[in-house]
Amino acid sequence: MSLIDSFRAEARAAPESGIVAVVNYGRLREGLIPLWAGEGDLPTPAFITDAASKALAGGETFYTWQRGIPDLRQALARYYARHFGKTFPEEQFIVTGSGMHAIQMSLTALAGAGDEVIYLSPAWPNFDAAAALSGAVPVPVTLDHSGNGWSCDVQKIAAAITPRTRALFINTPSNPTGWTADHETLQAILDLARAKNVWIIADEIYSLFHYGHGRAPSFLDIATEEDRILFVNSFSKNWAMTGWRVGWIKTHPSLQQVFENLIQYSNSGVAQFMQRGAVAALDEGDGFVAEQVERARKARDLVCGILGATGRARFTVPQGAFYLFFTVDGITDSRTAAFDIVDKANVGLAPGTAFGPGGEAFLRLCFHRRLDQLEEAAHRLAKWMKSI
Repeated sequence: MSLIDSFRAEARAAPESGIVAVVNYGRLREGLIPLWAGEGDLPTPAFITDAASKALAGGETFYTWQRGIPDLRQALARYYARHFGKTFPEEQFIVTGSGMHAIQMSLTALAGAGDEVIYLSPAWPNFDAAAALSGAVPVPVTLDHSGNGWSCDVQKIAAAITPRTRALFINTPSNPTGWTADHETLQAILDLARAKNVWIIADEIYSLFHYGHGRAPSFLDIATEEDRILFVNSFSKNWAMTGWRVGWIKTHPSLQQVFENLIQYSNSGVAQFMQRGAVAALDEGDGFVAEQVERARKARDLVCGILGATGRARFTVPQGAFYLFFTVDGITDSRTAAFDIVDKANVGLAPGTAFGPGGEAFLRLCFHRRLDQLEEAAHRLAKWMKSI
């Protein structure tokens, strides 16, 4: 028996990220414009890094509150009061080592071997893989796509529920499609979850990156305190903190000790000086977030205009998040296309094959970057489209 054969089947089966495969192929190309990853091009702003540096210099380097320092949990409560109009006690928040860690902790709490977890596809690939690693069976339900854009048929979710279903993973606004659920759809999903006695893992990480009026609709707008919903979120996108790896879970106060125990046996808590930076992000960062959303809106419109003018790109203008998920006439294998685009256009995109059922023919472009780079990248892509 080889070394790898002695590993758990779930670990051996963990897939290589289809996004990272393209990144590794093209990341050292001179002059390449990287639009493959889900992050902006701005470093973390000084008001956040200064708060963390001050805490680091001040000796806040010891073991800390595993559920998060009280100051950060109180800042989260203030954030929700401002943006969601809801008052929550600090006992409803658990600080995690990234949004991905929040998802892993939620899956650990809810699903194990043989359990099923339903998710909407095309989807960020990490959820599917994380569910499988926990021993659960990830069950994709595809969003519908038509000339009217992306939509969710709640009856398709209902048809996928079995006695083994433990949770529904709902990401809105969506990575990669930009689909954003309206209140009617959220209500239908919540009604279904209540009727079937299953949990919802609500990934609302992009709720502020919404191009309608204000933030995106949320389960918080319609849920009661006793609804079975775990809200997972991250500091990465709103405040340019992707490398910090800090996130949170919002949950019922009665579940605090369970999640504190899960934190204890995973990362044992987030570094306290990093949490000080997160407090600054929440309390001082609303203006920064608003600027980033407006910047992304302009970037979206620029890219859509240039690619749309080719007559070859097909897409729905995204309602939320900061990705353009598009097809190109004549292209059916997006993985091969993504490598070809690196070679011939010197632009890095994520292949739709990485995002599961329904995404195979698409390419994902992150437009959360400065306009001159995006304009150049879009023209390179337009030239590539004309050449194929």
